[in-house]
Amino acid sequence: MQILTPLKIAYKAIKIHKVRSFLTVLGLMIGVVSIIIVINLGSGINGFILNTVEVFGTDYLEIEIKVPSTSATGSENAMGLAQGISITTLTMDDAEAVAKHPNITDYYAGIIGQDIASFGSENKTTMLWGMTPSFFGLYNGEIEFGRAFDESENNSQARVAVIGHGLAEKFFGDATNAVNNRIKIGKKSFRVIGVMEEQGSMFFMDFDNSTYMPVQTLQKQILGINHIQFIIAYMKDLSQAEATVLDVTGIMRDQHEITDPNKDDFLVITMEQAMEMVGSITGGITLLLAALAAISLLVGGVGIMNIMYVSVAERTYEIGLRKAVGATNNDIMWQFLWEAVFLTVTGGIVGIIIGEIISLGAMYGANVTGLDWGYTFSNFGIILGVGFSCATGLIFGIYPAKKAADLEPVDALQKQ
Repeated sequence: MQILTPLKIAYKAIKIHKVRSFLTVLGLMIGVVSIIIVINLGSGINGFILNTVEVFGTDYLEIEIKVPSTSATGSENAMGLAQGISITTLTMDDAEAVAKHPNITDYYAGIIGQDIASFGSENKTTMLWGMTPSFFGLYNGEIEFGRAFDESENNSQARVAVIGHGLAEKFFGDATNAVNNRIKIGKKSFRVIGVMEEQGSMFFMDFDNSTYMPVQTLQKQILGINHIQFIIAYMKDLSQAEATVLDVTGIMRDQHEITDPNKDDFLVITMEQAMEMVGSITGGITLLLAALAAISLLVGGVGIMNIMYVSVAERTYEIGLRKAVGATNNDIMWQFLWEAVFLTVTGGIVGIIIGEIISLGAMYGANVTGLDWGYTFSNFGIILGVGFSCATGLIFGIYPAKKAADLEPVDALQKQ
């Protein structure tokens, strides 16, 4: 009964001041909703990226270009490449040297460009993938109609292309009509020899509107270069992945005559390492955003403290009367503490429900746009949301509650 009495009084006080109580709950609810959405969507994005990477397999390592004297995972490297720093030292000779390693079974290499593809009056910006012929035997995507280009077409810089399913439908209405027709890439004519099956978009790249051609054709006929941008090398024994990365790094340094590791103009990474890196980055971003969202809970806590001060001032006579008939300081303090906690817990519970509904809606929205974005019910988000809201109520409710409890009955009754 000693516990229930302060609860009943707190509940009645909240009912009497409905608007004030609603605004308090609303402020906390927004904070909890923000936390739930950030954590759920962060987990969903992380899962989507990792699942997308796993589609390509995890039994290979990637060698890609890197700006010298920068960290492989640092912003300087990414910003440098994005701003147009050109690294031209990675070549097919490097790929052939790496392929001689005993734990490497096969590889493909290539370079990426972009141009306008056209057929008749139809035009479409297309991503150009210059690839070695081995790409089609190692990549998970299949050719639906026609065939892949071969080594002789690569060596002769033949103007042949395998186009994405979406590009084929845009130009020819039906993808089955694309094979043996000619399209233009820029100002040069190419013969379509194959059409890829539907692949959708991954990492914001539309593979269905991409064009694949021999790497030497893209290098010499369109871009006018000799280098490549990446090498994908498949490993025989994944348990030797770390040793293989070290060996391949040594091979690349010998190829490029590099003695100082800080001058590396390449990066060697396994897909397992890449996935761990992506998980760390998305996890860090999610926690950062959750921390920012928690600031709104702190703001809500300040609001609770102000409201509790007003409540104490309004009910000074009531406090004096209760103390005059035997209520202890603890009774008064818990009356006001329960009021604060009740408001914050209500805001937390309502915030969790709304946050989960919005997260579920975001998942369906992503699926409609073609992104396989799974819904994640985050226990951590719920614990954080409810725990933070309860802690907010206690922390910001203690001082006003103690102030009420410390009032002398005579003084309180005189302030009617």
